[in-house]
Amino acid sequence: MVQLNRRQFFKVTGATLAGSSLTLLGSAPGEAMAEVRQYKLARMKETRNTCPYCSVACGLLMYSLGDGAKNAQPAIMHIEGDPDHPVNRGTLCPKGASLIDFVHSPNRLKFPEYRAPGSDQWQRISWDEAYTRISRLMKEDRDANFQATTQDGRVVNRWLTTGMLAASASPNEVGYITHKVIRSFGMLAFDNQARV
Repeated sequence: MVQLNRRQFFKVTGATLAGSSLTLLGSAPGEAMAEVRQYKLARMKETRNTCPYCSVACGLLMYSLGDGAKNAQPAIMHIEGDPDHPVNRGTLCPKGASLIDFVHSPNRLKFPEYRAPGSDQWQRISWDEAYTRISRLMKEDRDANFQATTQDGRVVNRWLTTGMLAASASPNEVGYITHKVIRSFGMLAFDNQARV
């Protein structure tokens, strides 16, 4: 019988353990390398949104990476259907499933642009300029074409030369407010994309 002191015992058992581990790795690497992987969306921020493509208005879950720090730029890394959404219940059509390509496309328009009459060049303008221009053109058209009464004197208060198409991706509350605002202008040509 061999007498081992404590130090020798640890050397022998350590060498035996290392040798058997290397043997196991060589003969069954799948089992030896198996581990519980971290869920790929664990550290991402989940945002619910609506697909912008058609009038069905499917629900989306968008996952972005970025902790909201001052210099951290958040980026959308994954998009999937929302299983809790009553319209699509987690499913997406091929266009909706490829939304990540739309989000990261270099050709995606992110700012308002204006092309002057007769010009072939688009120029970038600010959001304030765009809203100011739209509201000014709407006011000019309404002032020029608003009908308060008909020829026989009946009060109609209508504006027939401009129309509005609302987005079906908006919730009922936004649709209600949009309807009230547009009707208060006297605009009669008003519809929702969900009917298209």
